[in-house]
Amino acid sequence: MIRLAISVEGQTEEEFVKHVLGEHLEPFGVDVTPIQVGSARNRWKGGNVSESALIAEMRLLSHNFDAVTSLVDFYGFRGKGNRTADELVADLGEELRGKLGPRVRFDRVIPYVQLHEFEGLLFSRPEAFRSVPDATEESVAKLHSIRARFASPEDINDGESTAPSKRLRRALPRYRKTVDGPRVARRIGLTRIRQECGRFNAWLARLEALRSLQR
Repeated sequence: MIRLAISVEGQTEEEFVKHVLGEHLEPFGVDVTPIQVGSARNRWKGGNVSESALIAEMRLLSHNFDAVTSLVDFYGFRGKGNRTADELVADLGEELRGKLGPRVRFDRVIPYVQLHEFEGLLFSRPEAFRSVPDATEESVAKLHSIRARFASPEDINDGESTAPSKRLRRALPRYRKTVDGPRVARRIGLTRIRQECGRFNAWLARLEALRSLQR
């Protein structure tokens, strides 16, 4: 088994990795451990992610696991400036390449930034939100309307009032991020999420292929 550490932004992503990604990747020979950003260095846990913090975290984890990746949001990423998510990932990779020790295989260190945030993935199937307390057909219809305006759930933008999580809270006031987020993701299923979200699908495909790198 490949021991994979995933540096995650917060509790929502941690639960998603444990109960959705972990179960999916086990048959591929990948044993997953989610670790909130900062906790590996005995500092803050979750949120407030920056380039320097994520690089330090992944560098440290690379010495204790066979492979390392990240699952953090582009929305709220400190210091991203005018870079796109892909440009940010490329810069993270370049910096990591220069900081990893000679015994660490760079093909097993995979920085990933979710566009625009984890909640965007949940728009892959708005019907799944019927499980949220006090969800109505009207609220689900609102989520359908939002989804229909974008080519992919990952394109739902990251403004202060238009980020996926902000839209969810307006449509579903009782939506609980850490409880309902992972639960809705399970109801949707990775197959549907991958069909709808191309960047996420490409990242997951790389994780599925990690076992082949043992050779």
